[in-house]
Amino acid sequence: MNQSALIRPEWTPATIALMVLGFVVFWPLGLAVLAYIIFGERLRGFKRNANAGADRVFAGLRRAGRGYNTQFSTGNVAFDDWRVAELNRLEEERHKLDEMREQFDNYVRELRRAKDQEEFDRFMRERNNRSSGQNGVVDL
Repeated sequence: MNQSALIRPEWTPATIALMVLGFVVFWPLGLAVLAYIIFGERLRGFKRNANAGADRVFAGLRRAGRGYNTQFSTGNVAFDDWRVAELNRLEEERHKLDEMREQFDNYVRELRRAKDQEEFDRFMRERNNRSSGQNGVVDL
């Protein structure tokens, strides 16, 4: 960790000011900063261990394919085959829905762009019609 960090779990002027400000604003916030100052060094090890555990869990989910564990067997071959086929079908359906949503988002974006362009063109026409009889100086 960067030793020149402004907020670190030590008694520095910044952490003391944050603690006092936390107590003034909302006392649990000040208490949380106080706990960070006192127990912050221990939290680094806890955070490292917790992150390593979470990485192992999420890596397993990624390997299984978007959270569906298709690797285990129930012992019933027909059911396992049906389950794999259904999961594949659902995955294809999800891809189709994602494509449709993307197409709709593009359509809405183009519709908004066309509406904005029409409003801008109308504004420019009105502005040009108005300024043709004047000297064109804008008074703020």
